[in-house]
Amino acid sequence: MAIYSETATVVEVCVFTDEGETRTPLSERTGHVFHGIVPGLTVGSRYALRVHGEWAPERGLRHNPHKLLLDPHATAIEGGYTWGQAVFGHDMNDPETMDETDAAGSTPLCVVTDSSFDWSGDESPRTPLESTVIYETHVKGFTQTHPDVPEEIRGTYAGLAHPAAVKHLTDLGVTAVELIPVQQFVQDSHLEEKGLRNYWGYNTIGFFAPHGDYSSAGDGGDQVVEFKNMVKALHAAGLEVILDVVYNHTAEGNHMGPTLSFKGIDNASYYRLVEGEEASYFDTTGTGNSVNVGHPAALGLIMDSLRYWVTEMHVDGFRFDLATTLTRQDGSAELHSAFLTLIAQDPTLAPVKMIAEPWDTAGYQVGGFPADWSEWNGKFRDDVRDFWNGTDAVLGTLSQRILGSPDVYEADRRSPLSSVNFVTAHDGFTLHDLTSYNSKHNAANGEDNNDGESDNKSSNNGAEGPTDNELVNERRDRQRRNLLASLLLSAGVPMILGGDELGRTQGGNNNAYAQDNEISWYDWANTDEALLEFTTSLLALRAENPALRPVWFRQAPTDGETDTVQISRSDAEGFADEDWDNPDARSIMFVFAHEGSDTFALLLNAAENGVEFTVPTAPGEAWELASSSDPDQHVAPPVSTLIVRDCSFTLLRSRTS
Repeated sequence: MAIYSETATVVEVCVFTDEGETRTPLSERTGHVFHGIVPGLTVGSRYALRVHGEWAPERGLRHNPHKLLLDPHATAIEGGYTWGQAVFGHDMNDPETMDETDAAGSTPLCVVTDSSFDWSGDESPRTPLESTVIYETHVKGFTQTHPDVPEEIRGTYAGLAHPAAVKHLTDLGVTAVELIPVQQFVQDSHLEEKGLRNYWGYNTIGFFAPHGDYSSAGDGGDQVVEFKNMVKALHAAGLEVILDVVYNHTAEGNHMGPTLSFKGIDNASYYRLVEGEEASYFDTTGTGNSVNVGHPAALGLIMDSLRYWVTEMHVDGFRFDLATTLTRQDGSAELHSAFLTLIAQDPTLAPVKMIAEPWDTAGYQVGGFPADWSEWNGKFRDDVRDFWNGTDAVLGTLSQRILGSPDVYEADRRSPLSSVNFVTAHDGFTLHDLTSYNSKHNAANGEDNNDGESDNKSSNNGAEGPTDNELVNERRDRQRRNLLASLLLSAGVPMILGGDELGRTQGGNNNAYAQDNEISWYDWANTDEALLEFTTSLLALRAENPALRPVWFRQAPTDGETDTVQISRSDAEGFADEDWDNPDARSIMFVFAHEGSDTFALLLNAAENGVEFTVPTAPGEAWELASSSDPDQHVAPPVSTLIVRDCSFTLLRSRTS
């Protein structure tokens, strides 16, 4: 075993058996790495660390041998914390005066796992980005109430691997599941005091360990095998597995937070500290600390973790939570940071998908990541919502989003595939609630509705929350289809929030991070079958037609270019400069073409009245109706003009002759 610490004097490995605790010092030291052989440490052994050294919080030193600490490289973690003195340790006091010592019953333990696994037949789908459709989901919430998944495995890795769960994903037509955090995380004491739980899991403490609570086999090490079986099953169905990873901070929080692992091993190496301020942590994450990616120990740990999940767990990509923090070596975000540079040159990581959440509390960096990265594009979310809500003068920005945000990426010669497009995500309203509520309704979180975003760019479409008003419900249905169509018919990589296709609601809660209950779990019993069919049909159209998933779009096509687009007003005339800023303009038409394939005309009308579109001559067979949010839309070829009703879209198709 080996543990890095520049400041420790002694590192003990504590092995726990029925007979009690056995402590073995790591007797060798090479550089700043303590290492040695630990007798009795075999597969299935439970262990933790005790680290000796100076206690001087004003200088960033928080060594306390009374504390049991988790091994940063542990591949499985068993148990949870009993919040209280034994865990928090009164860190601002002299540890010599403490009356309690951590024991195995008050803190989780690391478990030694067997790395062997039968991966025979497993092969990553390696889906090209241009064919990728991401489904953001929660391991537990996805199957917790699924009627066709056996009750004993609902809400687990095994549940997600069950044929009924896999069938939903493959029938829907997505190509990748993006799992919100599945690395071992810690429950928050303040939530447990309210009778709540951390559902999302952005509170990581084990960068190598799959979260034990999501294992039907328990957390004694078998969670690793169950996770691998899940990956293998999803791969067999052609689905990639992308992990939402949290390397920007840990569950240890600021100077008032608990000492669980890194703080007690080498606080200043693993966290960014503010010089000259006693016990102060540099924080661009809003959680109390930021991982010190400018230090080789912390950066090496992250790289080791990424390689582990690729080589040992066979995952296909990563979405980096608050990725901008990981580029802040000396405080400012850097395109050529050590973090990004190491990933770029690592042959193990080269084939996998890298997706950045391109912001943190100190800055918004969309468009600022390397060319081989994709980014969550918050501009797409905001501009598409604005357009369908009838905001003035947004046609210009809306057109950029439909084309894959060239205003963000093209100057750096980045393709539309740099943009991960989304209209909803785990953080915020579901699609159902985005069209049903003007305001957040977060009372269940116990924070007097003060948490969560207040500016949601949402609309209740005439009534707040559930209603029997048929006109309101009909408009909401239309808007949901409008938003989904904008997502699935745009250039870039679309990401669907899991459950949106089912009509999933959180009752207006736009910050359901603490709702490990029916508020967040998918409600399979009340599936909106019509919306599911609509979403499935659009995904099939996208998959079958390259014009709807371009690698590059060119607005002024020349000979030899494969993907082209023409943009016009509803009268088929091109936009003049003043048209883009016209506050009354609410309609736009796109014609998407791909050499040798079908051509599509997308007609968008966000006005409160019907608009007559002049349709260009069909390049192949006569225009036919491909999709619409208006159930009464009718197309009788040949088409020269077409009325698109208020607040709706129509997609026309001209098949190749």
